[in-house]
Amino acid sequence: MDFIFILKAIVIAMVEGLTEFIPVSSTGHMILVGWAIGFNGEFAKMFEVVIQLGAIMAVVVLYFKKIRESIIGFFKFIFTGGREGKTGYIFGINIIIASIPMGIAGVLFYDKIKSKFVPEAVIVGFIVGGVLLLILEKIYGNKKRKIEDMDNITPVRAFTVGLLQLLAMWPGMSRSASTMMGGWIAGLSTSIAAEFSFFIAIPAMIGSSGKDLFEFNYSIMTPTLWAALIVGFLVAFLVALIVINGFVEYLKKKPLKIFAIYRIAAGTLLAILVLTKIINLA
Repeated sequence: MDFIFILKAIVIAMVEGLTEFIPVSSTGHMILVGWAIGFNGEFAKMFEVVIQLGAIMAVVVLYFKKIRESIIGFFKFIFTGGREGKTGYIFGINIIIASIPMGIAGVLFYDKIKSKFVPEAVIVGFIVGGVLLLILEKIYGNKKRKIEDMDNITPVRAFTVGLLQLLAMWPGMSRSASTMMGGWIAGLSTSIAAEFSFFIAIPAMIGSSGKDLFEFNYSIMTPTLWAALIVGFLVAFLVALIVINGFVEYLKKKPLKIFAIYRIAAGTLLAILVLTKIINLA
C-alpha cells in the first residue's frame, strides 16, 4: 500500500471539497495542485470524477428535504393533472431547462473540451473569470427587487442561468462562478443564485461523471488505487458539507469581490511564473 500516494489523493480531495461550490474553479485548482504534487495520469482523471461525485453528494444530503419534496411534487403534479405539487413541478422543470444548454454542449463537445484541460488554459480562465465576476457583480449584483426565493424562479430565468453555465466548459472558469453570474443576470440574489447552482450541478456532474466512469480502464486498479478512491470520495464529501453551509451564510452578508480578486491575483502570479520560466507546466 502506497501511503504517500493516498496522502496526495487526500490533498486533491480536500481541494475539490473546498473549491467545488465557491467561484474559483475546482477543476482548475485540481489540475494545478495535481501538477505541483505529481498526482496525474489516467487514474488521476478518474479520481477527480469520483471526488466530484463525493462533493455533489454533500448537496444531496444538505438539501435532501427540498430535493425529496420537489421530486414528489413533480410527479404528483403529473399524475393529478396539475391539482397537486405545482411548486415541485415548476422547480423540477426549471432544473431541466437550466440543464439543457450544458447537456447539448456536453454531448457535442465534451471530449474536445476535456482535451483542453491544461494548466495554461486554467490560468487564463482564472483571470477572465475573476474580471467577469467583478464586472457583473457591479452591474447586476446590487440591483434591488432581486428574487430571494428559489420557488419564484421562472423558466426563462432558469434558462438564462443554464446558458451562462456553458462558460464552465472553459477550464479555470468555474461552474459555480458561471451559474452565479447567470443568476445575477436573471435577477436572482447572490445567495439564491448560489443555491440554484448547487441544484443544477447535480445533473451536470452526474452526466459528465457517468460518461467518464463508464469509459475508464478499470484493469489498472490496484489496492492502493481503490483505497485512494474511497478515501478521496469521503474526504471530498465531508469537506464540501462544511464549505457549502459556510459559503451560503457568507453570501448573505458579503459580496463575491474577494473571490474575484483572488482569481485575478492567482492567475496573474501563475502567468508571470510561467512566462519567466520559473515554473514549467509542460
